[in-house]
Amino acid sequence: MNKREFVDAIIEKTGWSRRESELALATVLDTISDSVANGDKVTLPGFGTFEKRERAAREGRNPQTGAVVKIKKTNVPAFKAGATLKTYVAASKKDQAAFRKNRG
Repeated sequence: MNKREFVDAIIEKTGWSRRESELALATVLDTISDSVANGDKVTLPGFGTFEKRERAAREGRNPQTGAVVKIKKTNVPAFKAGATLKTYVAASKKDQAAFRKNRG
């Protein structure tokens, strides 16, 4: 699913205009991105947790020359799926449909 398809799904489920749906998606993504960049953990119960992790400095190799290259430490975004999302993804299509129906 790409961004346009995601926006179309929001429109279908909410009845909002394309502009409202795009703004809602942009707002959610910006809020998560800004929070994680600031070092905050964003937890959406049942869905998952977004956080910032530090990747240590290390040595790598240039694949063309085989020369050793030093790679600086860096911060990377990380996502850990929640239990409900894991269960939903592992379920059959029939069970997923039942889950959606019961959730409303």
